[in-house]
Amino acid sequence: MTGLADGPPGEHTQRAARTYAAAADHFTRPSLSFWDRFGAETVSRVRLAPGQAVLDLCCGAGASAIPAARAVGPSGCVLGIDVAAPLLELARIRAAREGLAHVEFRQGDATRTGLSDGTFDAVVCVFGVFFVPDMTAFIAQMWRLVRPGGALAITTWGPGLFEPANTLFWQAVGGVEPSLVKAFNPWDNVTTPHALRELFRQAGAADADVVAVPGRHQLEHPDMFWDVVLGSGYRATVDALSPEQREALRRRLLSALRSGQVTSLRTDVVYAIARRLT
Repeated sequence: MTGLADGPPGEHTQRAARTYAAAADHFTRPSLSFWDRFGAETVSRVRLAPGQAVLDLCCGAGASAIPAARAVGPSGCVLGIDVAAPLLELARIRAAREGLAHVEFRQGDATRTGLSDGTFDAVVCVFGVFFVPDMTAFIAQMWRLVRPGGALAITTWGPGLFEPANTLFWQAVGGVEPSLVKAFNPWDNVTTPHALRELFRQAGAADADVVAVPGRHQLEHPDMFWDVVLGSGYRATVDALSPEQREALRRRLLSALRSGQVTSLRTDVVYAIARRLT
């Protein structure tokens, strides 16, 4: 394998790096167990075998790289790449705790890896493809890294992520700092099987197996959604506020969550897997 491509990361990559580096302090809390759950489920759908080589792009804290390393065993290898150094450090700690010496984590831009064509038996990207401005080009880059007989697995969020708490969050933001209210989320364009299947087709990876799976994420108490806020993409909005505004946002949001007794969040997911025959 070659190293990462030279040159500074793009604007979208830098923004994601800042957001998720900040979110790392909450990323592995019990309230955010969905990261590990969907990472493991994505890996299980790939059907890895001992001795295989796996690339995990936008690997975060190892939610998919760690189960991939378990699946391929010490005769295999796993490389995880992410822009957020604090998340990678969490991933390294988790791998060391399990004695998974055959998994490596590198900081870098997942869209510019500099890796050779056909290097991996599986390339995985869980909740990362929608952070780049050109998703088709990113998928094409991932597809070229898959060797014959290998697979490309991409997982995205379905519609209505974290509802009803998501709506309550943005209403609370609007009450504190209206200029920060977002009209859409990065993943909004790929929340359906049709949209993801079309991206695969445009990227040259036709005939992908795409399935939408509805889901719910349970919290023990409405207040625990604040952990989700601080350990996810919402963090960028929170960090754009002054300390006084953050506290006002927290109070507004928790009041609304408690009033509605919100402990169940919508977490629909779309899984896509393309297998390279030649």
